Amino acid sequence: MQKAMLAYIHVVDGMNRFIGRIVMYLIFVMIGVLLWSSSSKVFLTPANWTLETAQFLMVAYFILGGPYSIQMGSNVRMDLFYGNWSLRTKAWVDAFTVFFLIFYLAILLVGGLGSLAYSLGYFGPEPFQFLGSLTWTFVTEGKGAAREMLGYLERSPTAWRPVMWPIKLLTCIGVFLMILQALAEFFRDVTCLREGAD
Repeated sequence: MQKAMLAYIHVVDGMNRFIGRIVMYLIFVMIGVLLWSSSSKVFLTPANWTLETAQFLMVAYFILGGPYSIQMGSNVRMDLFYGNWSLRTKAWVDAFTVFFLIFYLAILLVGGLGSLAYSLGYFGPEPFQFLGSLTWTFVTEGKGAAREMLGYLERSPTAWRPVMWPIKLLTCIGVFLMILQALAEFFRDVTCLREGAD
């Protein structure tokens, strides 16, 4: 069991570190988009895609950087008490409170998947069944068959009108990765408690 937990921690930490280190450079892409937005308003015809693209990049930056932030311990804590505790006490408290985080992220993921189904044109009562059959159709029958299952795609109500499903899919992926990282943190705390670190 201990080896399985350590292997899980190693795989999830490595994956989220890799994603986080790539995603942190999106801040420069976002700066470039906003710089183009500002300069096009002064010197050229204003581009209607820039502000919404910057918003999408900000969502990707935060949601995909979240698991790496959890891993690095840069999330907000009440350090007034926490900072003075021993490693063992911190592990006990973290092992308990991580379940509140996982519960919150699970609710967020359920809502995100429902919103993703809506953005793909599904308005019925079973969004998870729709997403499951859409994924299965895409894997077994290809892109064309999956496209036939889609309804009216949700679009942003702006002048640019981009489809919304890519950013909603990215949000669901980011929340799922945060759940995996929260479980890795729980296993790390359990390992710390078993080894009796102080």
